[in-house]
Amino acid sequence: MKKIFAKILGGLIIIIFVLQFNVMVYADEITDLQNQQATNKEKLQDAENQKEQVTQEKSEALKQVESIENEIADYENQINELDTKISDLNNQITDAENQINQKQEDYDSQQELLEKRLVATYEAGETSFLDVLLSSKSLTDLISNYYMVSQIAEADMNLMESIENEKKEIEEAKTTLEQNKQELDSSKTEKENMSAQLQSAKAEKDAYVAQLSSEEQDLQQQIDELAEANKSIDAEIKQKQAEMQKKLEEYKKASSSSSSSGSSSSSSSGTSTGGGAVSSSGFIWPVPSAYAKITTGMYYSSGQYHGAVDFGTSGINGQPVYAVADGIVYTAKALTTSYGNYVIILHDNGLYTLYAHGQAGSIRVSEGQRVTQGQQIMNVGSTGNSTGPHLHFEVRTSPGLYANRVNPTSYLPK
Repeated sequence: MKKIFAKILGGLIIIIFVLQFNVMVYADEITDLQNQQATNKEKLQDAENQKEQVTQEKSEALKQVESIENEIADYENQINELDTKISDLNNQITDAENQINQKQEDYDSQQELLEKRLVATYEAGETSFLDVLLSSKSLTDLISNYYMVSQIAEADMNLMESIENEKKEIEEAKTTLEQNKQELDSSKTEKENMSAQLQSAKAEKDAYVAQLSSEEQDLQQQIDELAEANKSIDAEIKQKQAEMQKKLEEYKKASSSSSSSGSSSSSSSGTSTGGGAVSSSGFIWPVPSAYAKITTGMYYSSGQYHGAVDFGTSGINGQPVYAVADGIVYTAKALTTSYGNYVIILHDNGLYTLYAHGQAGSIRVSEGQRVTQGQQIMNVGSTGNSTGPHLHFEVRTSPGLYANRVNPTSYLPK
């Protein structure tokens, strides 16, 4: 029994190891994309700031460019929605056509069978069901013939009813198909009109851009290129997000099986301490409770959007940073700019948390690793774009992109 249990346990550990390796591979790919996107967003923000500094009072042309950029974004969003709708309609049309073809085959088969029955009846001449019954030589023969006649009559009725039902279903499917085709044509026409408006807006924008100063034009070009690059990166992240989520679900399932088998092994490392109270959302403080004071909220004092909270009280430098809940390490990187040393964790409830500006060399976890609530992941520092020791803490909803940041105070202890 012990040998069987050992084999089962060994098999589960191998499965978890393979899944964890796959998670790490996907995490690496998505991290590269997120780093590239974060860099682009920083450059985009820098370009916007520079454009703002070109003149305190924006030129009329610059105002028009910004206004038209919003129109272009709206047109592009509507075209994306129409593309999705057109794709869905094409799938529905294909399904409807396949359904009609199948039903037509069934109808033709049933019709052929009915025709054969009619021919057989005709060739039998004037012989009627009554003749069959009267030809019975005994009571047993009569009962047998009556049963046979009843079965034939019922089969003929079922056959005709089936043919009629198949015919109705084919007509209904053809009606639905025609409606879908009309809606598809309407959507394509709408997309063409929207695309024409988009091109018109872009041409109008180009005309105003031509009126900008040389410095403004250079900055506008940077902004356009970075914005376009981030669209592509977002699309890649979303595509890989589904693959990553699938692997994580497999990992959690394997971990659950291992736990129910009596395994006491864990992929976590480090201490599970600190953080203090647990919030109604299941999060603890990401720093020791003595330093759990928010020094900067979602907006800077200047009014600029921060999208995170900072913990930066006196003496916090070097203090441990804790995982606020159980999860998988999604990213663990050391940068010289932006976030500096930072970690992103994908939690079991689908939320993401980001911890930034950790001390150089202090990161204690790796991508794809399972961590537990209160486990130390690094130390508070001042790496990257930081003016002093503090922990920059973000909460993001799925799929964990930069645009998915939400107010962390809604999830932290009160």
